[in-house]
Amino acid sequence: MDAESFWDKNAEKYAKSAVRDEAVYQEKLKITRGYLTPESRVLEFGCGTGTTALHHAPYAGEIMGTDISSAMIEIARNKAKQSGADNVRFEQATFENFDGEAGSFDVVLALNLLHLLPDPAGAINKAYDLLKPGGVFVTGTACLGDVILSPWRIVIPVMRLFGKAPPVTYLKRKQLMADFLTAGFTVDHEMPAKKGQAAFIVLRK
Repeated sequence: MDAESFWDKNAEKYAKSAVRDEAVYQEKLKITRGYLTPESRVLEFGCGTGTTALHHAPYAGEIMGTDISSAMIEIARNKAKQSGADNVRFEQATFENFDGEAGSFDVVLALNLLHLLPDPAGAINKAYDLLKPGGVFVTGTACLGDVILSPWRIVIPVMRLFGKAPPVTYLKRKQLMADFLTAGFTVDHEMPAKKGQAAFIVLRK
């Protein structure tokens, strides 16, 4: 099952799922808001059902959320309508097919996403191109490649056979950081990660 079909199938379930660690999630929201202004133009790739984008809406000028799944986008649009957030819009798109003007965004978000992409380095380069000079790229990435003898290397392929998991790239943090630097980013903030947590890193162009 490809990524689009997987997330379309699981959109309703995803929308009802609870945040795994609410305290960590709130800390990440707080850190991100430190980079937002009332004039900020924000782009979020892999926005899911729009929860994070809508949390940031009061602190930004405008936010565009994109996701590979049309089912996710439909839920996000309904949530935006119910919340009355008129500075947020949601469109179906991926990193690969998003047609945005270079240097047109102040902030790009890719949260819990890069490890789900077939070409993480290409996505990092595109984020760099989309940002204005001095803009920031906020990322949250599971570095499954760093887990020695990870059971996920066996479990995920089996789950995929039954349509229970999306495609995954086994990233290593060292390679991820190298890809950030190669693209031209500098690290602006790095949240200490506990075992099993995604790497939360804010990069500046």
